[in-house]
Amino acid sequence: MRRIRRLLVLGAISAMLATSVNLRADEKPTIKIGYVEGWDDSVATSNVAARIIETRLGYKVELVPVAAGIMWQGVARGDLDATLSAWLPVTHGAYWNNFKSKVVDLGPNFLDAKIGLIVPANADVSSLSDLEAKKAEFDSRIVGIDAGAGVMQKTSEAIKAYNLDYKLMPSSGSAMTAELARAEAANKPIIVTGWKPHWMFAKYKLKFLDDPKKAFGEAEHVDNVINPGLEQKAPPVVSFLKKFQWKPGEIDSVMLATQNGTKPPAAADEWINAHSDRVDSWVK
Repeated sequence: MRRIRRLLVLGAISAMLATSVNLRADEKPTIKIGYVEGWDDSVATSNVAARIIETRLGYKVELVPVAAGIMWQGVARGDLDATLSAWLPVTHGAYWNNFKSKVVDLGPNFLDAKIGLIVPANADVSSLSDLEAKKAEFDSRIVGIDAGAGVMQKTSEAIKAYNLDYKLMPSSGSAMTAELARAEAANKPIIVTGWKPHWMFAKYKLKFLDDPKKAFGEAEHVDNVINPGLEQKAPPVVSFLKKFQWKPGEIDSVMLATQNGTKPPAAADEWINAHSDRVDSWVK
């Protein structure tokens, strides 16, 4: 009896150990995605991707808000597994040159991205070349965002290239859109630094000013960039990120929902539920 009892106990322990090993083998690593907190497109894209990775692929995702430079450094070092907010080839061109040997670019999630100067659609200017003659109308002001942002650096270059007697006013993304909202409500002319994709194009009638001297560069794309280790760490996530790409106008509703008060994960879930076919095509 003692021998039988001992065999039963040993069998139970072996079964428990086997179950424990299988559970550990089935556990999936946490995926860390870096994003820029003040960029609405970065927040929207990162949250949609994170919710798909969690709900469809079964990985836990940690979204890490960082400045753009820290984001690139984190992916290169492996502190972050990925970023979906790589603006190339101009805005983040310097970061790409520094880190391209340590990261992998999986391709764009948004094509025809753009930075430049934006005015209301009914403004009687169409080009940066028109601005000097209209400086009184715009109070010689360009409302900007964070002083170190790429669009701010390019705007400073544009002011010199077009010999504009304008003052570039640093602020923040939220302060810029707040001033734009006040100008729109009062039907007053305004110039802001901006980019596409952005929710303001879904809310207001706006236009980019033409840039014949290409001070802001050509159209850009926003890419999914990963640390090379992610290819072994989570192959299904890499496969998904290679396919994840917005169609024109798709991201706008997510950004606008967030701007109107919906929490980013909830806005992402709403979009995912309404576009299950698109999500299916990404995770097959």
